[in-house]
Amino acid sequence: MDYTTIFMAWPYANGPLHLGHVAGNSLPADIQYKYERARGRKVLMCSGSDEHGTPITVTAEERGITPQAVVDEFHEINSKALEDLGCSWNQNIDSRGIEYGGALYNRTTDERHKQIVQDVFLELLNQGLLKKETMQQYC
Repeated sequence: MDYTTIFMAWPYANGPLHLGHVAGNSLPADIQYKYERARGRKVLMCSGSDEHGTPITVTAEERGITPQAVVDEFHEINSKALEDLGCSWNQNIDSRGIEYGGALYNRTTDERHKQIVQDVFLELLNQGLLKKETMQQYC
């Protein structure tokens, strides 16, 4: 059995998705996901809401609410928008999110996501594939 993994960019959860998110990111990945499944491959497609960053803080300040309230609101709105467009976000995935055969639209604050990212980072570090370096910042 052949396996395919599709990684999409994670848009900031500071507002509703727009045409650029869909046409440039979500739709092409969803087409590839469905094509690979039709070929009989097991496919894991991953994306989600990026819940960290200046755009979220700015939106929260403009609206007078917490950054967490912003990301909670727009993660739900954006997840539903993708489902309404017919994107394949069926979560038939194991507890760590690594079983092939599904699609996961997650959140960067999800414990599963944090653990997988940390595991990958530490593996790269332990293999000597990351370089530790400090840069002096100038203003």
